[in-house]
Amino acid sequence: MNMIPECRLNNGVDIPILGLGLYKTTGPGEMHIAVTEALKAGYRLFDTAELYENEALLGAELEAFGIPRSELFITSKLIMDSMSHDKAIKAFEQSLRDLRTDYLDLFLIHWPGQQKERLLDTWKALEELYLAGKVRAIGMSNFLIRHMDWILESCSVPPVLNQKEHNPLFSEPELYEFCRKNDIKVQSWSPLMRGALSDPLITGLSEKYGKTPAQIVLRWHIDEGFLAVPKSVHGDRIRENADIFDFSLEKEDLLAIDGMNKRKSSSLTRDPETYDF
Repeated sequence: MNMIPECRLNNGVDIPILGLGLYKTTGPGEMHIAVTEALKAGYRLFDTAELYENEALLGAELEAFGIPRSELFITSKLIMDSMSHDKAIKAFEQSLRDLRTDYLDLFLIHWPGQQKERLLDTWKALEELYLAGKVRAIGMSNFLIRHMDWILESCSVPPVLNQKEHNPLFSEPELYEFCRKNDIKVQSWSPLMRGALSDPLITGLSEKYGKTPAQIVLRWHIDEGFLAVPKSVHGDRIRENADIFDFSLEKEDLLAIDGMNKRKSSSLTRDPETYDF
């Protein structure tokens, strides 16, 4: 088993650059397979959310394996209707209980919404949790530049990460440049385009490098400085997704994949530009 490499967040916390996404992982059987295969393959980052309704399943599985908590990296996200200072604190504490842990490694606001004062009130709650040592790092998910600006102009604890849909068909260079300038990591969700990997460019690179199409796309994420949380409940795919650290893509191939961008979402059901709740 090879451990997955880490990178350092802007507050000094190290995070694995590849994790297991648990969206739509339902039922104890699926969770058991996913966690078992992931741990065997070297994963230590598990990405869940209250919205996924599987925090308790994940907590039970991780507890049963008995791996020291310090060796795991657990991310969860604030449910959308819990956005206010007091609701956020309450939701966080419930996540801790469900996950059977006394701290989280990363806690994200799942969606920004369009109400600035509500978002800032919620961020203050995350700052308090961070300063109290209940979470090691705080960040956001599905935020656009203007939402990040709202946070950055008034925060006392800056965000470490923005989890965003990112893949060869859906790329937002201006947002990524903003994140780089502000030392905010970008973590890709839906990095594999929901399995839409039959593009001739990707299959051609698969033949060139002797790797699967999924491995080519995940390596593109890593070589371009992104983190990724591909989801799967299949052992072979979980292992396949982790087997990407023995090669790199040539610059010309990275640029070719960049050129696939159509700003076409494969997964997004809500537009962060307008979505509120």
